Amino acid sequence: MEHLILRVTTKLMFAPIILFAFYVQFHGDYGPGGGFQAGVIFAVAFILHAFCFGLDETKKVLPQKALIVMMVIGFLFYAGTGVVTMLLGANFLGYDALVPESTHHAGQHYGILLVEWGVGTAVASTMLTIFYHFAGREPDIDQEDW
Repeated sequence: MEHLILRVTTKLMFAPIILFAFYVQFHGDYGPGGGFQAGVIFAVAFILHAFCFGLDETKKVLPQKALIVMMVIGFLFYAGTGVVTMLLGANFLGYDALVPESTHHAGQHYGILLVEWGVGTAVASTMLTIFYHFAGREPDIDQEDW
């Protein structure tokens, strides 16, 4: 892309978008936001990168194989937190079992952070995988045939 202003703006905005995604991720248990919203914001940074620099360059930064690993890790964080609470004798995602001696429900805080981290990771990688597949497909009809 020859648009210098767009390229420079994208480079300047990429890191703040990622930082905002982390802000939403880690403050989602206290206010609006959380894993899903943070995952989408994180994916948007890479989609903006792909729009400006091309899909191939973005796939060099974050390849499809890494996204598959991120999807699995996100799912394991979510489901694993629930399995651990069950192994500790509570219900699935019964967070208080994580820190049973706490009088301030610290297990709730830790459990929510783990689950939201898993959701954010899974959502970001799934959104980028969907984008990669849609943006990378070959058109069925030539432009001249329209």
